[in-house]
Amino acid sequence: MGQEPCKLTAYESLRLMKEGRLKPTELIASCFRQIKRHDHWIHAFAHYDEHFAMQLAIALDTADKGGALYGVPIGVKDIYNTQHFPTEMGSPIWKGFTPGNDSRGVFSLKQEGAIVMGKTVTAEFAVHYPGPTVNPHDPERTPGTSSSGSAAAVAASMVPIALGSQTAGSTIRPASYCGIYGFKPTFGIIPRTGVLKTVDTLDHVTLFARSIEDIALAFSVMRVKGPDYPYVHENLENVEKQESKKHWNIAFIKTHLWGNWEPYAKEAIVRYAEDIRLLPNYSVEEVKIPTLLQDAHTIHEIIYCKGISYYYKEEYSMNKDKLSDVFRKMIEKGMTYTKNDYVNALGNRKKMVDALDRLFEKYDAILTLSTAGIAKKGLYSVDTIDSCLIWTLCEVPSFNLPVFRGPENMPFGAQIIGRKYHDIKVLHLLEDLKKNRLIEDVPYVERIENAGKLK
Repeated sequence: MGQEPCKLTAYESLRLMKEGRLKPTELIASCFRQIKRHDHWIHAFAHYDEHFAMQLAIALDTADKGGALYGVPIGVKDIYNTQHFPTEMGSPIWKGFTPGNDSRGVFSLKQEGAIVMGKTVTAEFAVHYPGPTVNPHDPERTPGTSSSGSAAAVAASMVPIALGSQTAGSTIRPASYCGIYGFKPTFGIIPRTGVLKTVDTLDHVTLFARSIEDIALAFSVMRVKGPDYPYVHENLENVEKQESKKHWNIAFIKTHLWGNWEPYAKEAIVRYAEDIRLLPNYSVEEVKIPTLLQDAHTIHEIIYCKGISYYYKEEYSMNKDKLSDVFRKMIEKGMTYTKNDYVNALGNRKKMVDALDRLFEKYDAILTLSTAGIAKKGLYSVDTIDSCLIWTLCEVPSFNLPVFRGPENMPFGAQIIGRKYHDIKVLHLLEDLKKNRLIEDVPYVERIENAGKLK
């Protein structure tokens, strides 16, 4: 086989298992060896259960190999209900809470043969205050919040696929900092039943992986589909049936935040835009961000804080001392916004969604940076403002592409954004970029082994 099974992508593992050259027990055992080698210093997992996972794998060793994710190990952010594991949401208030059921997304994955290895660390209530997870490339640096554990677990080859969430930048940012693929689908395409509600109008179910094929595979299993979901069926699945694109039109958007970003990062994305432009059947045009979207951070803050102040009023009133200062202050800020402030913010958001949709009448995708640069030192460091929440606010699909290296060889990413409900179309674009060698599967990074030896 040439390498340890844990370092394979899910797609590669599935091929070997269906050919009879790899057993689910061998894959699961390899992933747990990797967890034991590295999680004592990365702290990606809040809970895991080797015996439980191995029992599931033993049953699959002799079972029919028909499941789309037969024997594939996954990590689940600790805001998803799981039948076997606690769901503590990064808060001492909910320590030991066992919901007794699986969220719909987890259930869908398990139905196709995926094996839940454990729950990955989340920031407190999937917001800002970080858990103990460190960046696997450099333990002195942040892995990004709030899906820190999922991103780190995938980057360190503990699992090939992990679930995250994004309400602002909680998937794209850690994927950028940890050097892996991150995918935030169109709002609502993956059901949120049984997932912590942080802000109802902004929460997205998301995915991490080391290859585009793995992202596409898990997305296909988890998303709603068919005529019972007529709007998604019409707007997403009809795109899938369209003929392959003959020409790709890409809008390169620096955004109004460009002046705040690191020079090396700006140079990298400009070069990458030029590399894409030089491909046959591609055009890349620098485009200004629609003026309305320049207010995105202000509008997002009103919706975000007001939502948190509503959904966490009980925790605030009864367990204020168990909340972090940052979360408590967000609740208190939300309390200062009136109903009219909130309604007006939602109205402005709709205008932003429409403005971005008009831009996509001409372009197939947007290219920009995922983050301002590499991860900063310190788990409690404050990120330089980036554009992630703009695309979250506008409900459109976005991907982190792990294509850059910055100072000290630390990773950071480019971001590709698609039109609302054009998730599959953007996946086709990324498949084409892979054929043209502008993206590739993420290889195992030996510096992670070296970082572990220093701990």
